Amino acid sequence: MSHHYDVVIVGAGISGAALAYELARYTNIESIGIIEKYEDIATLNSKGTSNSQTIHVGDIETNYTLPKAAITKRTAKMVEKYCLAHSYENEIIFSHQKMALGVGDDEVEFLLQRYEEFSELFPYLEVWDKETLKILEPRVVYDANGNERPENIVAIGTKDQWTTVDYGKMAKSLIDNAKKEPNTRVDLFVNEQVLTIEKNTTRGYTLHTKEKTFTADFIVVNAGAHSLFLAHAMGYGQEYACLPMAGSFYLTTQKLLNGKVYMIQNPKLPFAALHGDPDILAEGNTRFGPTALMLPKLERYKNGTYLDFWKTLRLDSNVVSALWKLLKDSEIRNYILRNFIFEVPFFGKRFFLHDARKIVPSLQLHEYEYAQGFGGVRPQVIDKKQRKLILGEASINTGEGIIFNMTPSPGATSCLGNAQRDLKSIVNYLGKTFDEQRFNDELTDGEYCALKEPIELQKQRVNKIREAMHAHEKEYY
Repeated sequence: MSHHYDVVIVGAGISGAALAYELARYTNIESIGIIEKYEDIATLNSKGTSNSQTIHVGDIETNYTLPKAAITKRTAKMVEKYCLAHSYENEIIFSHQKMALGVGDDEVEFLLQRYEEFSELFPYLEVWDKETLKILEPRVVYDANGNERPENIVAIGTKDQWTTVDYGKMAKSLIDNAKKEPNTRVDLFVNEQVLTIEKNTTRGYTLHTKEKTFTADFIVVNAGAHSLFLAHAMGYGQEYACLPMAGSFYLTTQKLLNGKVYMIQNPKLPFAALHGDPDILAEGNTRFGPTALMLPKLERYKNGTYLDFWKTLRLDSNVVSALWKLLKDSEIRNYILRNFIFEVPFFGKRFFLHDARKIVPSLQLHEYEYAQGFGGVRPQVIDKKQRKLILGEASINTGEGIIFNMTPSPGATSCLGNAQRDLKSIVNYLGKTFDEQRFNDELTDGEYCALKEPIELQKQRVNKIREAMHAHEKEYY
């Protein structure tokens, strides 16, 4: 069977679904084909159990610079506006309390400085001292004996923002809504693994699955780590290698936290800091994670893809050099070793307790278990020329009518923003039109959030916390 489309999207995760929706709604492209390897939409990293279900706005993600946070805020607001426009509140998008927690004097001062720097971009942020945290999130304050933890702690956060998304459900809604657009044909093909992609001699490309043949004028590959695998097969992206990082979680048997609690990111580590989240698929019970473990396969909990890993890693002296740069640092080396131990039955749970108690000092072994079947694989890309990891999304736009996207975190949050980027490339290449006014009206946020309180009161609050911290130091010594 042969099928021709203006655009073919490989992969029906959140990124592929977002692109299909935007092409169908905001352009005059007439036909879109979506080819999915597995039996349904969003079965891998977009699935609710494979990620932390977080909208990464940049307000409490302490590894984001101010310019990156400004970009991420824009794309995060697109997710929010899409969900609210379709009345998906408490079905796909949820509101929880959230905070970044600093423990100890150095982290407290870091957060206070960050609050001062970021409060203009995120004017809704509040700063919470230990007394406030006793009310908002008591389990981050008290130990198992009911005593206050001895360290100084402070948090910056918010109680009234949209924080959580079921990206699996969102992906399905995007494709469903794309199919409803009257002037565009959108076809979804599941259980169809793309085996080869060939450039046609005249125009466009031909894609082969086991039983079908597709042709397209433009192709976008949103297939996670397999995007680079398919790019390499066509001779593109030879300067990149893929290092798949798997994340695992531990799940509590009850609700321990009222909202999301994120720790401060170690700037040396290209991996997520530990956090506790209310799991919307587990009745709000707290999920701790993620851990970080390099796996020699491109997909978690799926058979095969080991050989694909080695083909995509393309091991050579440049890759070895990049890995050596990571491993020769004792902090990174110890982090990787500790996260490997977290995966070991019986011992892993006990080792994890030490890290998790930085968030919940009173946490006990019986309160949580290793979350079987949770977690996914994020394709960390190695730039072989620079011999280092690329942090964030990597995209290979060939300029020849085919794009390959690799989207580690915050790929789900950025799905609509990344789709807009690719949409512009597609319409320019095909000579189509983009209704940018309608796009901006529906998905971008032109509103400015008012300050919670005057800037002078914010400064007074920060100075008061600093004074209390210094007073505590004098009393201690």
